[in-house]
Amino acid sequence: MKVTIVGAGNVGATCADVISYRGIASEVVLLDIKEGFAEGKAMDIMQCATTTGFNTKVSGSTNDYSKTANSNVVVITSGVPRKPGMTREELIGINAGIVKTVADNVLKYSPDAIIVVVSNPMDTMAYLTLKATGLPKNRIIGMGGALDSSRFKYYLSKALDKPSNDVQGMVIGGHGDTTMIPLTRIASYNGSPVSDFLSQEVMDKVAADTMVGGATLTGLLGTSAWYAPGASVAYLVDSILNDQRKMIPCSVYLEGEYGQSDICIGVPCIIGKNGVEEIVNINLDEKEKALFAKSADAVRNMNEALKSVLA
Repeated sequence: MKVTIVGAGNVGATCADVISYRGIASEVVLLDIKEGFAEGKAMDIMQCATTTGFNTKVSGSTNDYSKTANSNVVVITSGVPRKPGMTREELIGINAGIVKTVADNVLKYSPDAIIVVVSNPMDTMAYLTLKATGLPKNRIIGMGGALDSSRFKYYLSKALDKPSNDVQGMVIGGHGDTTMIPLTRIASYNGSPVSDFLSQEVMDKVAADTMVGGATLTGLLGTSAWYAPGASVAYLVDSILNDQRKMIPCSVYLEGEYGQSDICIGVPCIIGKNGVEEIVNINLDEKEKALFAKSADAVRNMNEALKSVLA
């Protein structure tokens, strides 16, 4: 199985590293526009093979998409971060052009690939990729929910003072500080509702901390996080390549599910060899439904900036 990761920055390289040492794929190709950058990252990862015991082949390429041929999964992390003075609409316009070009190029060599979109704003970039390529909706997956949910479980485990692997929790909605929805009502600790152990006040703080989880790390690091994002992408790729059919919140195209249509937004999905195997309908209460509708409105407003790109 072959995976291409477009964008050899911190997130892309971490994803390649995790896929390699966990043996998720037999081959990983890192591609970047910066001369020698992807080649250097790939060489560095490959020099870990004898000490960590992996057999995955990792190679790098400077903008040569022919090296990505016959990929089963393509991960797109390309794009630029928002700079001071830059509007969100300007960021969308720049990254939309990059993502569209990348998608077109990888599909020339891997027409059957499943595309995982990581570039921000992620929900909007997933929507762009779907509309620009015309691919079936099961083959375009926005990775945000897996990361947001891992952060949610981290904050829950801290509040509970219990191992995070014993905690279950899910985040749906848009992948943004004000649009994500941590579902505290159905979060659990070893099968018991977390509300049996935590007060509403504490659960509300957990949700609030989750929503600004990325911004918190940016403030501490001076740049965006990469370990958890890269590992979250690898987790999603693993479920695809090995047909694990895990239920993972992903940004996918809705056609009436959750009362929404013509939008990519985070909902729980069964992820397997065909990409999105199923969109899972979980019962939301009235408050959660209202929050989801508000989140969808915000994502749809962001999508308006794509009109010139898709015209």
